[in-house]
Amino acid sequence: MGMIGELTRSFRSPMPAHLVVLRMLDTKLGLLSYPAKLGLGSIARPQYGHCLLHAAKLAAKLGRKRISAIEFGVAGGNGLVALEMHAEQVTRTTGVEVDIYGFDTGQGMPPPADWRDLPYLFQEGSFRMDVDKLKARLRKAKLILGPVESTVDSFFERENPAPVGFVVFDLDYYSATTVALKILEGPHGNLLPRVACYVDDMVGDLDWAYSEFTGELLAIREFNEKHNHIKVAPVQGMRFFADRVPMQWHEQIFCAHLFTHPDYGRPVADFTQLPLEQAR
Repeated sequence: MGMIGELTRSFRSPMPAHLVVLRMLDTKLGLLSYPAKLGLGSIARPQYGHCLLHAAKLAAKLGRKRISAIEFGVAGGNGLVALEMHAEQVTRTTGVEVDIYGFDTGQGMPPPADWRDLPYLFQEGSFRMDVDKLKARLRKAKLILGPVESTVDSFFERENPAPVGFVVFDLDYYSATTVALKILEGPHGNLLPRVACYVDDMVGDLDWAYSEFTGELLAIREFNEKHNHIKVAPVQGMRFFADRVPMQWHEQIFCAHLFTHPDYGRPVADFTQLPLEQAR
């Protein structure tokens, strides 16, 4: 994004003016630490980095040296490239290595199955990938090409991945997302007990009309109804926590809770008892 575009976006931002200026300076000069860049949004796809960083921190507390991140719906590949960049930063920050997998047909979207796939928004052939160009750009991510219903079920047996700690759900369709959610049914040894999730297609204006009755949100609702011991839930109050400036993507962060995972109850919090304040 050029300077004019950055200024235009900044004028529309609810962020305080001094933080807007700091974000612009950091984008150009690289002044801030990686966690600070994520909080300020001065780095590409901060939602990817935020989720990946927290997944790596959880893994470190559980004694894991390596995790996996998955993007369902690679399209042109910008997200996967950004995920590689964040993986490097996260490893540098936490010492935890990150493997990356990208699921996509490679041929664009298939025909919508029915009204639940939001056919007024998404159509057959959209988001086609230039496979060779993307493969030449990627440094470490592995592309898994083909219909998601043909690739998810065999993923764990075929790849035996490090524990999955972060999943991007960006398949647009209800039908494809219902299949992608099966990733959370994998062996506990290949999953962290709480998996950070970013749900892409759930925020928009009235003409997009996202709701819990269609698309990715419907797929999540039905997944929760079918599973007693796995629940995918939005992270409550995230945009207000840690003195954050609210951003759209804060509403799109979910956590998959694997309640029967052997590490689910292992203590990882850093809470300490505050001393009783002196009377005034």
